[in-house]
Amino acid sequence: MTRHRLLMTGALVLIFLYLSPYYILGEDTRVRIHDNLDSNVVWYKLMADTHTLFGGLHSVIPNMMNGVPRNSLGSEFDIGLILYVLFKPFMAYTLNQTFMRFAAFLGMYLLLKRHLFKKGEEALVIGTALCYAFLPFWPSGGLSIAGLPLALYAFLNFRANQQTKWDWLIICFIPFYSSFILSFCFFIGCMGIWWLAEALKKRKWHIPWLSALIIMTTLYLAINYRVIYEMFIQDRFLSHREEFSRGTLNTLEMIGRAVIYFVIGQTHVIRLTEFIVLPTILIALYLGYVYKKKVDLLWWIFGLCGLFSFLIAAYYWQGTWTLEKSFPIIRSFNFGRIHFLEPVLWYIGFALALFIIKTTCRNGRLVSTLLLISQIVLLFSFNEQWKYTYYHFPTYREFYSPALFQEIKKYIGQPPSTYRVISIGIHPAIAAYNGFYTLDGYVPSYPLKYKHEFRRIISPELKKNDRLRHYFDDWGSRCYIFVDELGQHYMYRHKTIRHLQLNIKALQEMGGKYVLSAVRIANAKENHLVMQKKFTRPSSPWTIYLYKIS
Repeated sequence: MTRHRLLMTGALVLIFLYLSPYYILGEDTRVRIHDNLDSNVVWYKLMADTHTLFGGLHSVIPNMMNGVPRNSLGSEFDIGLILYVLFKPFMAYTLNQTFMRFAAFLGMYLLLKRHLFKKGEEALVIGTALCYAFLPFWPSGGLSIAGLPLALYAFLNFRANQQTKWDWLIICFIPFYSSFILSFCFFIGCMGIWWLAEALKKRKWHIPWLSALIIMTTLYLAINYRVIYEMFIQDRFLSHREEFSRGTLNTLEMIGRAVIYFVIGQTHVIRLTEFIVLPTILIALYLGYVYKKKVDLLWWIFGLCGLFSFLIAAYYWQGTWTLEKSFPIIRSFNFGRIHFLEPVLWYIGFALALFIIKTTCRNGRLVSTLLLISQIVLLFSFNEQWKYTYYHFPTYREFYSPALFQEIKKYIGQPPSTYRVISIGIHPAIAAYNGFYTLDGYVPSYPLKYKHEFRRIISPELKKNDRLRHYFDDWGSRCYIFVDELGQHYMYRHKTIRHLQLNIKALQEMGGKYVLSAVRIANAKENHLVMQKKFTRPSSPWTIYLYKIS
């Protein structure tokens, strides 16, 4: 067996080991909750259950918030969403994780081997590709980050006039399995600027490169026709995003936030570069300066990462939002998401830095190898099962606790579509996943009118807590029953709240009939809530108090 084949086999075995908890433990695996189990997984399951995946432009998902617009929950041409129609939710989640990891590995491997290290350096190329495959990608992003190296590989082939049918296939496939809004609108924008700069410099239109850009953009626009219709065409729909006001940072806070994003990253763009990758790049830049080596590309990468981190911080800067009235798109389009392009840049930079150390320092081969292995071990240890076991998060099965909620549903004894529930102390996604019709929920876009109606329910609690008030009024995508005594936490166990104040009349007018509470409500009678039963199960982390609105 050749050295290359041995390294490649070892890398693939490690990827399978990384994925093994999903296949061995099944629903007893611990996975990400934030912006995952509390949202996307439930949306996709509901569309599969209600057969609304191909719903019309004015259709709704009836199970949440008295009817969430179908247009708000993604395209029916999204492979990540289609998986939930073809398979049970956790199997769909597992397959999505599998596809992301292998696409990330293949893309970074091809990119580095073809365009940066054309001869030799098998260990460096395969090791860096393995690092990228182990990144804790946001699960519902599909290839939004995981597929960036593959896309860059294809476009560099077009740039070099070395494109093949596989490159055309890549640029046509990725739009069906990634987000245009989160990352690829910025990727295509950057490629477009690069194409234009070279066209002006060389005074020659690069038609294949331009054609690839046009085709990819056209596919994204066609696939995302629902978003385009909702934002620019539908005149009767006013989204809650119209009231977005995210400019909370002063100048000093904005600079500090930019530094944090640069060093650590953001919750949807976790890179784990602060411990090994960033110091390695800094050392390589220093060595390049001392030994007069040409490290221009590494400086470009370092500078772009700094710029993108500044831009995401600038989106939350007060000064940016003073321009809101002149540029309303600021409310609905987060330009700071260009930060999603950083992971691929950081790991290309890491590979370059390792090569510089290897070819410059005494014992450089040993040092670069130890750094690469250390980063692989670090990333491997952050797989979902290990990470969320460390933080004592519930498993997938425990989080949704289907047996417990089926027992509650059976106790109520009415078709779920005939009444509405709200949740206190737990994510409303849990109730929605288990077939309840919820007034509360978490979605990217819903009618502004509904936000105002729902606010009446929680208005007494918002008056007690400015932080909650700003969180709901200035953002509001989490349309939750916020309680002053609970704050912005949604997974309570063994707690009692004593001063709950809800507008029960407004709740009844919206159809509310039951409260599913993970906390005991000491003053339930004052809120016209009648305790029905306490539900527990050994297999569930939740204790649910069922209250009926009288």
